[in-house]
Amino acid sequence: MVSLARRVRDDLGYFGVRALLGGSRVLPLAALRAVGRTLGATALAFPGRDRARARAHLAQAFPDRDRTWRDDVLRRCARHLGTLLGEVAWLWSAPPSAILGRTEFVGLENLTGGLTPDRGAALVTGHCGNWEWLNLGLGAVGVGMTVAAREVYDPRFDEVARRLRGRFGGETALRGRGAGAKLVQALRRGRVIGLLIDQDIAAPGVYATFFGRPAWTAVGAALLPLRTGCPIVPGFAARRSDGTMRLEFDPPVVPDAGADPEAEAARLTAVLTARIERQVRAHPEQWVWMHKRWRHEPGEGELVWTDHGAQPAGRSPAAARLR
Repeated sequence: MVSLARRVRDDLGYFGVRALLGGSRVLPLAALRAVGRTLGATALAFPGRDRARARAHLAQAFPDRDRTWRDDVLRRCARHLGTLLGEVAWLWSAPPSAILGRTEFVGLENLTGGLTPDRGAALVTGHCGNWEWLNLGLGAVGVGMTVAAREVYDPRFDEVARRLRGRFGGETALRGRGAGAKLVQALRRGRVIGLLIDQDIAAPGVYATFFGRPAWTAVGAALLPLRTGCPIVPGFAARRSDGTMRLEFDPPVVPDAGADPEAEAARLTAVLTARIERQVRAHPEQWVWMHKRWRHEPGEGELVWTDHGAQPAGRSPAAARLR
C-alpha cells in the first residue's frame, strides 16, 4: 500500500507537471527553462539520498578531480535536470518547425542512410542531454520512432509520457513480455527503435565496464539488431550554450559476422557502453548521476565485458579494481 506521504508527493508532482505543461502554450522556451532551472536548484538545496548517491558516484567516476569540481558538476546537473523538465513542457506543444529551428543534426545520414521500408535501425543512447528531445527531434524531421520504455509507476505520469512520445507518430514499447516482439516488428516496418542502455534494469544483460566498474547492462540493444540484420547506431543529445540541442549520430557499429551471436551481443553492449561513457565525460553535468547505475556487482568468476573482450570478475588485479 502506498503511504499517505507518497500519495501527497505524487499528487503535488503530477499537478505541478500539469501546470507546467499548461504554461507551455503561453510561455516561451527560455521562460520554461528558467522555471525548470529554479526548480532544479531548489531541489538540490534539500539533503536527500539522491543527492548523496550522486555525490558518491561522481567521486567514484572522477577520482582525479577535487571536491570543488565535483560539487560544481552536481550543481550544474541539478540545473540541467530542471532545464530538461522545462524543455519537456515546451516539447509538449511545440510545432515541428519550432523544434527543428532549435536543433542541430550531425551525422543524421548515419541513422537514416540504411533505412528501407522493411529494414529499420536501432538507435542506442543513454540519459544524456535531453533524450526526449532526441526522440521528438527525429519525429519532427520525419523519422518513424518506436522507443522502449519502462511503465511509470503512477499511471497519470505514464499517460503524460505516452502522449509526449506519441507526437509525430511515435510509438512506445513498454518493457516486459511482448516488448521484444514489438521492437522486432518495428524494425521490419522500417522504423527506428530507440533504446537507452545506461540504467540497471531487470532485463537479460551482461556486466559491461562503465567508468571502470562493472555495471549490469541490458543486452537487447545489440541482440535484436543482430537477429534482424539492422544497423546499430549510437546517437546522443547535448544542449549547447546557445540553447540549441545538438543531435549527433555515429556511424553504425559493425558486428563481427563470424562471432557467436550471444558473445558478440555482449561485446557490442560493452562497446556501446564505452561510447556512452565518452559522452558523459564530455558533458558530465548532462547525465543522471543519482541513478543506481552500479546497483549489482558480478559474483566470483562472472564475466565482465569491455570493448576489448571479457574476463572473469575477481580473477585479476584489473578485475578487482573493477569491483
